[in-house]
This record gives sequence, structure tokens and C-alpha cells, in this order.
Amino acid sequence: MNPTLTTPWQNLSSLATETGNTHMRQLFEVDAQRAERYRTKACGILLDYSKNRINDKVLEQLLALADACQLGAQRDAMFNGESFNNTENRAVLHTALRYQGSQPVRVGGQDVMPDVREVRERCYAFARRVRSGEWKGFDGQSMTDVVNIGIGGSDLGPLMVCEALAPQASGPRVHFVSNVDSAHIVATLKELNPATTLFVIASKTFTTIETLTNARSARQWLLDAVGGDETAVAKHFVAVSTNREKVTAFGIDANNMFGFWDWVGGRYSLWSAIGLPIMLAIGPENFDQLLVGAYEMDEHFRSAPLGENLPVLLAVLGIWYVNFLGARSQVIAPYNQTLHRLPAFLQQLDMESNGKGVRRDGGRIAYATGPVIWGEPGINGQHAYFQLLHQGTSLIPVDFILALKQEGTLPNHQRTLIASCLAQSAALMRGKDADEVRAELTARGMDANEIPAAIPHRVFSGNRPSNTMLLDDLSPRSLGSLIALYEHKVFVQGVIWGVNSFDQWGVELGKQLATGIEKVLAGEASAETYDASTQGLIALAGLQR
Repeated sequence: MNPTLTTPWQNLSSLATETGNTHMRQLFEVDAQRAERYRTKACGILLDYSKNRINDKVLEQLLALADACQLGAQRDAMFNGESFNNTENRAVLHTALRYQGSQPVRVGGQDVMPDVREVRERCYAFARRVRSGEWKGFDGQSMTDVVNIGIGGSDLGPLMVCEALAPQASGPRVHFVSNVDSAHIVATLKELNPATTLFVIASKTFTTIETLTNARSARQWLLDAVGGDETAVAKHFVAVSTNREKVTAFGIDANNMFGFWDWVGGRYSLWSAIGLPIMLAIGPENFDQLLVGAYEMDEHFRSAPLGENLPVLLAVLGIWYVNFLGARSQVIAPYNQTLHRLPAFLQQLDMESNGKGVRRDGGRIAYATGPVIWGEPGINGQHAYFQLLHQGTSLIPVDFILALKQEGTLPNHQRTLIASCLAQSAALMRGKDADEVRAELTARGMDANEIPAAIPHRVFSGNRPSNTMLLDDLSPRSLGSLIALYEHKVFVQGVIWGVNSFDQWGVELGKQLATGIEKVLAGEASAETYDASTQGLIALAGLQR
């Protein structure tokens, strides 16, 4: 459906004109209970959304918009295994991968849970063998290092989780290679020992060009170390794939191939066998807790009232800024260093899901959809991109994310970390007016004649919106809840915008063209079918090879 035709959308358009620019200072001044009312907690995550340009009327209409777009029915359809991905006629059931209940979860009438549990237990059994040292390489040594070779969802999710939970790591060191630029794999392998290195090749079809190019180079690196003995491949390579023929042709034992299903999208796949490197790093028991945390957020999303529902609140606040106040980007600012890959992971999750210009029914969209998602750890950002957030000309909402406890932290560091995060959200909201600047400069002793020229550069308009999410800790369980929170936020926004959040046709065209251009560079095809610019660039690139 077209959300612009709903009554709540029309009401929100009017409210944006009437109240959208009301300064948040004023909102706090007139409402002593604002901070308490615009705060909710679930699954170990406290969401403070009081520093947003909203009032009760705006929030009421935002939630009414979600209801008008049939969020409840759409949510149930996804969880019930219906063909929610309508352009590929597939169910969307990454939630089944972390389901903790005893009821069947059906796709096409078949319960998928026995298969889910069977693959998971095979992954766990393999992870235990590697972690215990039972799994041996070509010369009888145990594995000290694991290299995951994948791209997109087969890299970003597992990499992010392994980094986030590094304090819980107790297994072999885990490395990730995704870029087909040989510098990536060469630098990774340079420090490793072939006799103690295990490779996980993550490619559903086992045809992804970037992944297979890196996999073949890794295979040759191993063969060079063993004098060409191809029996070593099966001892140092496993696959997360569904293409048994190509996996075995590569030299991998089919018993060490771990599959998943077409109802698992790449950017939602870390809960599946794609999470094998996570299991190897932190162990099956901790991976189980990651699943538990995600399941708890699934249940919260399914049952909590819209006004207390964390994914729904995050989603509708984003809708408010994108569609009614003109924001075109969203910052993710985690303050815990081990979450440094979270913005990149959420960038794919959000932009690949909702970066669409066509509704589910095929109609063109005339309103804004997915914003640009970007960010870096907030501590570093304060000395970099936060200048734009505070004094730039664009409206850019921020999600501040802070775990209050993390294994191995130093108390004095943690105090500074917490203070920095809370100060930035306060500063963005509050700002600093000319009178405050004048008083501050006067107190510093600046010459009174110089103050007028200095004031404009030191004024902060404030009224810059943000959410603050405080995690009780940074454990596997809380991280699972946080990831699922953002998955469902993206889902809710997709429902309101009327897009299919689970296909990614925009990824395919570049892949197709790259295959053809590679043939041209190899002298196997003509460049005549390409535009003049691309022909010229092919010629220039070809001269440099």
C-alpha cells in the first residue's frame, strides 16, 4: 500500500510543519516527566528516546501509521513462514534459526526446525573438535587460526560478532578475508602457518567470484606448503554452502559442508552455519546465548504494545525524520571499541534491505525510503565527524550505543567512556546560544572587543536528535538482542514504506557487468557493447595489468 494515502501520514505532515522544529530544550522545560515517559527497556537494553523532536501527538500518529500499514499482520506473516519475499517467492525465517520454543515452524507445510537443529549440532560438533585440538592438519598439528573467506553477509555479520565478543574468545584466532584485492589475503596469510590454519569458505552457491578467487589462492598457498599434495585440502578447508558438487570438486569433504536455506537472506545469516567462525571463536555455549538474546527480542517484538516496542519505536522515529523532517542519513555511534564493526554491519542490513524505489506491488515510490547509514565508534567520532553533527547544515539523527559493563574493562576508562557518550547526546540536544557563549568568553577574560566576532563560530543550534541505548553488558546474549532489535527495526520501516526488505536486485547488475568486463580484460570478449567511458577505462586498466 501507499503510506502517503493514510490519515496518519497526512496528520504527520501537518505536525511536521507545526511542531517539527520546536526546540527540544523547550520540550524538556514544559514536561518534567519527559525523560521518564520517553524511555523503555527490554532484553537488557534501555532505550531513551526523549531527545527527539517529538511530542505525544507526533508519537501517537507515528504509531497509528505503523498500525495503518498493517504492521501486526505483516509481522505475523513473516514469523509464520509465508512467502514474505514476494519477488523471489520465498519465506523470510531467520527468526527460526534462533527459535527456542517447542512448536513447529513451517514453510510450505513442513516443519523446518528439525533441519535447523541438525545443522546447528553438526556445526557445534565440528567447532568442538577444532577448539579441543582433536581436528588435525596435514602434519598432525591442531588448528591455531581460522580464516573465513566470504563477502557481504558471509563476512560482515560473523566479523562484527567476533570483534564485539573478542573478550569471550577462547578458541583459535579467527581472521576474515572478503576483498578480492590480493592485498587482503596476502597480508592475512603472511602471518599464518599452513600446518595450523583452517579455512571456512562461505558461499551459498560456491560460485561467488570474489570468494572463490580468494579461496583458490588460499588453496594454492596450502598446496605450495605441502608439495602439491591435494589430500591436505580436506584437512584444512570446510564449506558453508549448498552446492555439494562444487564443494567436493574443490577438494572439501562433503561431510564438512554445512548448509542453510533459501529463506535465510545473506545479511540475516549469522545465526545459521554462516556463524561457524563465531562458534569456533567463542564456543557453542556462547553462540547459544547469542541465539537466546535474539529470540528474546523476537518475542518482545511480537508481543509488546507498539508504544513500548523497541524495534517499532526506533523504526517510526526514523520514519519521522526521513519522511517528514528531511533527514537523509542516520549515524550509528557505538562507544564500546569492540563494536567498531557494528556500523558497517548495520549499513548493509539497512541499506540493502530498504534501499528501494519500488513498492512490493511494483509501483514507483515518490517518497523517501532508506537513509544512508554510517558511523564509527563515537569516541573517535567526537574528534572527527561529530563536528558535522553539531554545527553542520544537515539534520542527522544519531543512535548512541553503550554497554555499561564489558569483560576486562578498566574502571577509570569506563567512567570516561560513559561520560563522553552521555555528554555528546546532551550537547546535540541542548546546544549553546549566543548569550551563553558571550558569558563563557567573558569569564575566560577575552577582550570585549573581540567577543562579537568570536560568538558566531562558537554557537551550537542544538535540537539535534538522538536515541541512547544502554546495554546492561556486552555479552553474547545482549549482543544477540541488539542485532535482532535492528533487524526488526528495518522490517518495520520496510512495512511502512511498502518495500520488500528481503530482496537485493540492485546488487545483481554490477555483478553481471563485472563478469563481462573481466572477460574483456582477459582477451576473451569485445568491449564494443559498453559505453564509451567504460571502454576507455577498460583500455586504460588493461594497459596497467
